[in-house]
Amino acid sequence: MPATEGQPAPALDLPTDGGGRISLAALKGKPAVVYFYPKDDTTGCTREAQDFTALAADFAALGCPVIGVSKDTVKKHDKFKAKYDLAVVLASDEDGAECEAWGVWVQKQLYGREYMGIERATFLIDAEGRIARAWRNVKVADHAPAVLEAARALG
Repeated sequence: MPATEGQPAPALDLPTDGGGRISLAALKGKPAVVYFYPKDDTTGCTREAQDFTALAADFAALGCPVIGVSKDTVKKHDKFKAKYDLAVVLASDEDGAECEAWGVWVQKQLYGREYMGIERATFLIDAEGRIARAWRNVKVADHAPAVLEAARALG
């Protein structure tokens, strides 16, 4: 079942860029943004990470970490983060278990070909660990400011 608004967020516990680890359990008591994206260093994914990075200070002021999740390796995340000077946490879900749990591993279509991939989706988690907002099939333009506005509204 896909992660939906009002429901408890699925567990999230993954290795991150820089050799770290992130878990929602450790963040309980504060809001968090978890966004899933298809692949490091591609046009839309780079833009999305840069847009969240541009607002990093605003999210930090709310005590709200921003966590990007893809199936890329930690090593790829390190390169991606360094190349674009990103200020978001990048978590690696190499086996896809988190993508499955959050319902973002979906059938996609490109040029008439069907394949499985990560649906671009963002979840705003409240301080109690529930999904306050869910954005599916995200269009990157103006997305990060909309997420920030929703995070501010959690107040």
